Amino acid sequence: MHIGELLMAAVIFYSIIKFVQIMSSHFLKRKIIKTGHLDRAEILDQNTEVEVKKQVQYDQYPALKWGLVAFFGGLGFVVLEILGAYYPEFKSYRSAMPFGIFFVFTSIGFLLYYVIMSNKAKE
Repeated sequence: MHIGELLMAAVIFYSIIKFVQIMSSHFLKRKIIKTGHLDRAEILDQNTEVEVKKQVQYDQYPALKWGLVAFFGGLGFVVLEILGAYYPEFKSYRSAMPFGIFFVFTSIGFLLYYVIMSNKAKE
């Protein structure tokens, strides 16, 4: 696997994440404004500090989240290389299978972070 292919996968993955993040923030702000809570629309701004009483903050440990995602993404690449060593036709990358394997492993990282934070919130 060349560095260009790796860089392309990283850029595409980052673009998808940012797009989903921007769109979900937009739709949430729009919903808050439509329901008439204009005074609460500033909650979604990054620079605004709002007192939250006993609300679960799932993004409390961003280093843990991105560490898990990077670890499982790397693990996905390792699995791809192992599969390529045993099945040479797998290295031709003419299907979506390698991308699917990578994204499944990355999703496992996100889900593991969610499970860890859910268990921490129950405490």
